[in-house]
Amino acid sequence: MGKTLAEKILSAKSGEDARAGGIVIAKVDVAAFQDGTGPLGVRQLQKMNVTKVKARTSIFFLDHAAPSPRKELSNDHMLLRSYAASAGAIVSDIGDGVIHQRLVEAYVKPGDVVIGGDSHTCTSGALGAFATGMGSTDVAVGMAKAKTWFRVPVTYRIEVTGRFQPGVFSKDLILYLIGMLGADGATYKALEFGGPVIDRMSMESRFTLSNMAVEAGAKVGLIASDKVTRDYLKARNRLKEWKPLVPDPDAVYEKVITIDAGKIPPQIAFPHTVDNTRPVTKATMIKVDQAFIGTCTNGRIEDLKIAARLLKGKKRHPRTRLVIVPASRGVFLEAMNKGYLDIFVKAGAMIIGPGCGPCVGVHQGVLGNGEVCISTANRNFKGRMGNPEGFVYLASPATVAVSAIKGKISDPRPLFRSLKHT
Repeated sequence: MGKTLAEKILSAKSGEDARAGGIVIAKVDVAAFQDGTGPLGVRQLQKMNVTKVKARTSIFFLDHAAPSPRKELSNDHMLLRSYAASAGAIVSDIGDGVIHQRLVEAYVKPGDVVIGGDSHTCTSGALGAFATGMGSTDVAVGMAKAKTWFRVPVTYRIEVTGRFQPGVFSKDLILYLIGMLGADGATYKALEFGGPVIDRMSMESRFTLSNMAVEAGAKVGLIASDKVTRDYLKARNRLKEWKPLVPDPDAVYEKVITIDAGKIPPQIAFPHTVDNTRPVTKATMIKVDQAFIGTCTNGRIEDLKIAARLLKGKKRHPRTRLVIVPASRGVFLEAMNKGYLDIFVKAGAMIIGPGCGPCVGVHQGVLGNGEVCISTANRNFKGRMGNPEGFVYLASPATVAVSAIKGKISDPRPLFRSLKHT
């Protein structure tokens, strides 16, 4: 009997015949914290008298409050820097970028086991890694011991066929799937994405799918390591780290879900849950106070390219603020070199340095009472952007860019069609 991607990776890392439902102790390759969960983790490490970390790559990312808006958070940053220096861990400091973007850019490789003190650690699953978020104490132990235990998840195979309509992207696909499954419809399952649409999809689009797998409750969001993965790593001078990794043809899945990409319209997740998804045509009369393009979900260069194409020569609506945050320093530099930042500034956008920006509502872009934001983020819970009286709608970079121009939630497809003929 063949194995799924989850079973293959956990078998290799545990030395056991890992099967869905079983318990394994697996080697941890990468253990990561961000500055919200990192201080808790460090204090647990200190309580355990751990003076040196053992995971192959142990990293503390200063990204959620970057730069710090308050002295308390500044003190937390000092704690993380100090502990990392003494314990042999890496610090990804303010301005370097969001934890999940930096992990895929520089640290994670196919076949790795990755644990992080952040639920969207599952982003790295697009590289063919078993990557998952855990509690701070669990990550601290994994960082200290370079191993942890897992119940091997059963797998839902998500088979995507057809072709996207112009103006529809992987963000729309994952919102559509979450709406179909529900916020807890894949709790502790592995979502394994495949099919011809995934085979053709760029790594950046794949990262969006894996990033939001947790929004359906999934433990991991996995994609095979193929030529697309190889080319991505090669472009970052990491070719030696690539290896092919695919599920077995006779792998056993708890469920197979087939989706025709051509039938998916642009999606909007209405407040205040991610699974409250509807076609954009159901939201086109909603006025927008703030439009936000960025985050670990859609702050990559591909996302900024799409937004720049739509915003070029145009202005944001006078009543709509436009905030753009590149996901990493590398993305920021590439966007600058390609002229995208110039387009954004001329369109009336505010550019914020690499980091999480307004996403978690710590600082930079907090909403006012009753204000509406359309965002490329992965969550829209009440208070997510710093104010429980605000309303957050989730969408693709294309939908957000067009909505910023129109001043209301708008379907990006007509503008895409007009650009095709110019």
